[in-house]
Amino acid sequence: MKRLYMLLFSALAFTTSQGQNKFNLLVGTYTNTCESKGIYVYEFDATSGDFKLKNSTEKVVSPSYVSVSANNKFIYAVNENGTQSAVTALSYDAPTGKLKVLNTNSSLGADPCHLINDDKNVIVANYSGGSLAVFKKNADGSITEGQQLIQHEGKGPNAARQEKAHVHQVVFSPDKKFVLSNDLGQDKVFIYKYNAGASHEVLTLKGTVDVKKGSGPRHLTFSKDGKFVYLVQELDATLTTFSYNKSGSLKLLAETSILPKGFTGGTGAAAIKISPDGKFLYVTDRVDANSISVYQIQKDGSLKFVEQESTLGKGPRDFAIDPTGNYLLVGHQYTNDIIIFKRDKATGKLKNTGKKIELCSPVGLVFTKI
Repeated sequence: MKRLYMLLFSALAFTTSQGQNKFNLLVGTYTNTCESKGIYVYEFDATSGDFKLKNSTEKVVSPSYVSVSANNKFIYAVNENGTQSAVTALSYDAPTGKLKVLNTNSSLGADPCHLINDDKNVIVANYSGGSLAVFKKNADGSITEGQQLIQHEGKGPNAARQEKAHVHQVVFSPDKKFVLSNDLGQDKVFIYKYNAGASHEVLTLKGTVDVKKGSGPRHLTFSKDGKFVYLVQELDATLTTFSYNKSGSLKLLAETSILPKGFTGGTGAAAIKISPDGKFLYVTDRVDANSISVYQIQKDGSLKFVEQESTLGKGPRDFAIDPTGNYLLVGHQYTNDIIIFKRDKATGKLKNTGKKIELCSPVGLVFTKI
């Protein structure tokens, strides 16, 4: 009898561990370049690297970036569609992967490319519009019309890409007291005080930090302990390290380039993420580079180069690391696939598994619990 109990316990423990290693992968796409329904939900097994399609939306226009609510019940997506751009709220049933549109409102600016949410607000970065827009949440998870619009004004030295302000990202500080926003057009990081409960003045400007002229700040991420910020600049492939203090101030510590020595092709640095254990930093580069660089994060926040690998596709605009840290998935905008890499947790290095998800223009990847 004791042996039977042990066998049953072992089986239960194995089943539980298997269950904990399965997640949903949400993929936002462009719908104007190839056949796509919008947002796709895959079940991903972080033990084997296997996947299966669970569900998708119907006719959601170019949801290029998505953000998940803390309770895992709602999804918020930008609809990147020129002057007709919008923001959509959807209900989300994680077990089935079913998504249902709750409502859609104007993004108040052209081509929104990034957004964040908490229990009170949805905050959007309008790239072509050069603005930030704030939407309040209704009790049912839907969003109000825009309650605050902050317009950036200015330009940079790159006449082709910095002819005006281009807001590329919004990020909460770890304590949610501030929102940081990168403006590619002005070579600045804006720091806003965050007043979550305010009706209209949700964001008030605290200050700005200048970065290298013509570099084009795109995306940043906080270190796991919140003491450092890592910023990648799209136009010249600079990777910048800042220290961060809780008063909302950034101090430049170091700059490096993610380009290999002697590289002369086109560059377009894209996504930057940190592994779940906080030990490694990953950055993708597009155009001719189509690579992902790996850095080990040192105790003092400095970065030690580990390796640079081909992403095995064209246009690695976004990537996601599964919550266990076992796999890193890279979405390619132009080769219409998601390449699945195995991560070595000890070294941070990546190895191609030979597995890939094929779908139209995957440009936003997020893992959620089931």
